[in-house]
Amino acid sequence: MPTPRTEIPRIDAHHHLWRYTPAEYAWIDDSMAPLQRDFLPTDLRKALRSANITAAVAVQARQSLEETSFLLECAATTPEICAVVGWAPLAADDLSTTLDHFSNRKKLVGYREIVQSEPDGYLDQPNFNRGIAQLTARGYTYDILIHQHQLEEATRIADRHPQQRFILDHAAKPPIAASELEPWATNIRALAARPNVSCKISGLVTEATWSNWSLDTLCPYLDICVEAFGAQRLLAGSDWPVCLVASTYPRWWSTLEHYFAAFTAHEQQRIFGLSAINIYRIPPSLSGASL
Repeated sequence: MPTPRTEIPRIDAHHHLWRYTPAEYAWIDDSMAPLQRDFLPTDLRKALRSANITAAVAVQARQSLEETSFLLECAATTPEICAVVGWAPLAADDLSTTLDHFSNRKKLVGYREIVQSEPDGYLDQPNFNRGIAQLTARGYTYDILIHQHQLEEATRIADRHPQQRFILDHAAKPPIAASELEPWATNIRALAARPNVSCKISGLVTEATWSNWSLDTLCPYLDICVEAFGAQRLLAGSDWPVCLVASTYPRWWSTLEHYFAAFTAHEQQRIFGLSAINIYRIPPSLSGASL
């Protein structure tokens, strides 16, 4: 009997959706004018098709429970959205009530907060750490959105919660435009030494000079991520639509494909899909996989 064909999905591990309002998205200033509009599932489908991407993980962009509900509503009517990383107030005393409210939503795989905007020490707070412990108990991931100066905090929280699955977003936003590697490189290697932490190769073009970047620009930073995390803990993502200020969607994926072209077929399958499935624990029925 012939062996059934294995279909490996290509998954964008990081994208956003929004109905744009200046008040809610004040960070989208006039330098990011292409983002000052709605980005909804119809737009996402077009983007995915343009780069031959099978499915995508929707990630929160607002710090509200309304945002979590909005993304789940989009996912419920959009098969291409295979998972949702929502928002919850992790340091709140009533966190368990919030988690209970969303507990039956199959596509909800984890949570994230915009820690890059928080003061130093945020990840060290006792209340926040109690919240992480609740995520661990319920089997949710936590996406770490930070700037590079917060990497040491991230390492400490990974040590405090060795059973928690952490995913570092955008490789902690290295200073690509300044062509600087340190102290980012040293600190990301330290974080990567914790086996419960994975890393998204996403959001890098917006850390470079938007109008003047190339694969050569990104290579030193990609090299360090590969050295630190290995193919088994890297997830390819786009940060769409934010990436559009510096790159088209197909160009970003083409850049990654060129960089990883010399890797083994299995390593490429992991980076471009399987790692997202395994780390977020996305069922094959939702990811588009036939495994």
